Amino acid sequence: MLNVADIVGEIETRAGIADPELVFRSNLEHFVAALNSDNRLSAPGEASVRKSLIDRAADRLEGLEWVREHPQIGEEVIAQPVFLTGLPRSGTTYLQYLFDRDPRFRLIRTWESISPSPPPGFDAESVRRRKSEEAERRRQAIPRKIEGFEALHLLDLDGPDECHVFMEQTCSAAGYQNVYDVPSYFDYMMTALDFAASYRVHKRQLQLLQWRMQRPRWAVKYPNHVIAMDAILQVYPDARFVMTHRDPVQTLASISKMTLTLRGTRYEKVDPKRVGRQMLDFVRHHIDRIMAFCKSPAGRRITHVDYYRVVADPAAVMADVHAALEIDSPQEVRAAVADWRRRNPQGARGSNPYTLEQFGLNPDEVAERYGDYMRHFDIPREQEGLK
Repeated sequence: MLNVADIVGEIETRAGIADPELVFRSNLEHFVAALNSDNRLSAPGEASVRKSLIDRAADRLEGLEWVREHPQIGEEVIAQPVFLTGLPRSGTTYLQYLFDRDPRFRLIRTWESISPSPPPGFDAESVRRRKSEEAERRRQAIPRKIEGFEALHLLDLDGPDECHVFMEQTCSAAGYQNVYDVPSYFDYMMTALDFAASYRVHKRQLQLLQWRMQRPRWAVKYPNHVIAMDAILQVYPDARFVMTHRDPVQTLASISKMTLTLRGTRYEKVDPKRVGRQMLDFVRHHIDRIMAFCKSPAGRRITHVDYYRVVADPAAVMADVHAALEIDSPQEVRAAVADWRRRNPQGARGSNPYTLEQFGLNPDEVAERYGDYMRHFDIPREQEGLK
């Protein structure tokens, strides 16, 4: 069994300070309670999550100490950040890689998400060391454990990473529900968690990475940003969102497959039908937050992207996105986007077959449940299992 007091003690020993950000203690307590009660982790799974909780909270406290010692870090302006988001498995990673072709944008790199301190603008020598050590360790650890991981999710040694690890620093990562069987914690996240506090830590991490460096516009990606867009605007009042849309029947099948695969490394046995029921609700919660936000005045901050268009003609779609963000679309950026598509055709990293039936779900019934979202955004049904 995981013990909160033991975990907190090790976090504070590692960081060398007592944790003053007590708002996140409640998140940790609820998460650990869910891990201990919702389903039983395997011994390796329990050891893995314990290490992760300690590592990420220590990252948070190290970042806090850097700001205390160098207050100017907290004065760094994160101007007009772009949040790349959408339903899980709806093409957000693909969109992220297209944004990464544009030097006007700054993306979180894989190596720095997991090893954000010291700030790269403060210690350039450590950057070279961490880039080779941390990114290589991450690259080797996950795919070797999970068969077919490359087909499930793009992960490049020095490529752009999503915000999941930064959200883990405050136990606020909705993606926990894909890695762990913790439905009670997801309920807590959707009803009681203070996302604004978590995004203030998220912003602090971007400030640390930006300090003493050039300041391109940030483009940060995480599908689960959609459940906290109101909170994001509290912390980043000039933020913009670029949101992908894909058949939610297909995204549900894909996120169920990913969840089954990820949990398989942490539990002795994973029930596909339990995964299916949980993911059906998980995606519905994301849809509800999208629909509510789009109906609000803040909904105008979203640029909507058709997944099928961006896969077919990414250069043209990115030109439309640039126009919506009120920036130009240089020919060299269009060429870089088109070149990336040529070098990364669908299926190049392997196949990832899946069907809803293996999770005890009926595609037509799922389409009916998600019908309001599909009608609102005029999303067609996609052939099940199509990559």
